[in-house]
Amino acid sequence: MMPAPADASGCDLAARYAAVRARTLALAEGLSDADATVQSMDDASPAKWHLAHTTWFFEEFVLAGAAPAYRGYDARYRYLFNSYYDSVGARHPRHRRGLLTRPSLAEVLEYRAHVDDAMARLLGTPLAEGLAARLVLGLHHEQQHQELLLTDLLHLFAQNPLRPAYRPRAEAAARASTAPSPPAWIAYPGGRYEVGHDSATAPGFAFDCEGPRHAVLLRPFRLAARPVSNAEWCDFIADGGYRTPALWLSDGWKTVQGDGWTAPLYWENPADEPPRAMTLAGVQALDPAAPVAHVSFYEADAYARWAGKRLPSEYEWEVAARELPIAGNFADSGALHPLATPAAQGALGPQAEPAGAASAPAQMYGDVWEWSASPFVAYPGFRPAAGAIGEYNGKFMCNQFVLRGGSCATPAGHLRATYRNFFYPHQRWQFAGLRLAEDAA
Repeated sequence: MMPAPADASGCDLAARYAAVRARTLALAEGLSDADATVQSMDDASPAKWHLAHTTWFFEEFVLAGAAPAYRGYDARYRYLFNSYYDSVGARHPRHRRGLLTRPSLAEVLEYRAHVDDAMARLLGTPLAEGLAARLVLGLHHEQQHQELLLTDLLHLFAQNPLRPAYRPRAEAAARASTAPSPPAWIAYPGGRYEVGHDSATAPGFAFDCEGPRHAVLLRPFRLAARPVSNAEWCDFIADGGYRTPALWLSDGWKTVQGDGWTAPLYWENPADEPPRAMTLAGVQALDPAAPVAHVSFYEADAYARWAGKRLPSEYEWEVAARELPIAGNFADSGALHPLATPAAQGALGPQAEPAGAASAPAQMYGDVWEWSASPFVAYPGFRPAAGAIGEYNGKFMCNQFVLRGGSCATPAGHLRATYRNFFYPHQRWQFAGLRLAEDAA
């Protein structure tokens, strides 16, 4: 099932294409060839590879077959910059992407320009509906890689003893911060809810894994009005959270012991007040009132158990978020780091409040992705698309958990209440945090 574009007119698509592609280049601006080549771990990819792969996507899935006069930039790139599409053919091993010293960054940028020129010519002609939908998919795919570009650079620079900054800290984007108060608890009634994207009635783009829309039955529940903060995570550490096996799932405890976890990823001195951590602006003191980030599902689950609560299901999260404006601290703010909960939001005391406009949860969008308790599996009636595009999401529906809401590295305009991100439970290099939930009855 291919999603329909929000607007299939060539003019609007041309402008959107140009804007997304320019944003990717802006994120890579100032990187040296070495910065863009090195791969810091198997889960991350070099910036140069992100720049090339997103270009390969348009060349492979839009230009090929749609533009008879188009000539590929370099036939070898089909092997180098394929990610996981087995239907396309063989590909360079993921864990060896950092060994691609050639092509150079300059050559990759020339490749982008070559494909962009061809795309501009194609967008000057009427597009068939299916091709327009594939192009819109490519734009959202590139926005996903914009976020990965940032998180992968953070992991790369964190391995450097010099702790280099990717960008100076944007002070103008900071929020006033005070010591976090206990979060409010917002109550939601139980009942039958419709969840997921409805491609027949909802306008705009959605990934195939967001549908079909279907009914779920939820028991009454309460959701914390804000994400868990750095200060609260410090309490978890001080109380022996990383040393108490009873708090952890078996695989989580094995990971804690094997990898020596004592704090979230990038924290450098968790016992200090306040702790410091590596950020995209270099090593910075963490705001106690800002949401904790870079924790795995295992850590989020252990914290919830320590707090006497639980993680919400992805359906509970969606029900709580779907009437809220999709606004928050996204990558476009320039902060590139989670910010404190806005004043007068999410810190109303421990009482439960009825759901509604006056008691809406804060920071549901942006700042940190929020782990859910839900495994990433197919919705009832899900069918992957035919061909290589069908490999986009469906083949990963195993052993991963759903995250919701986006982060400070997510591009604005990329999210929906139905958006399902997913990662393995041990992974924590993304801006991932958590929000607590509990049963109401």
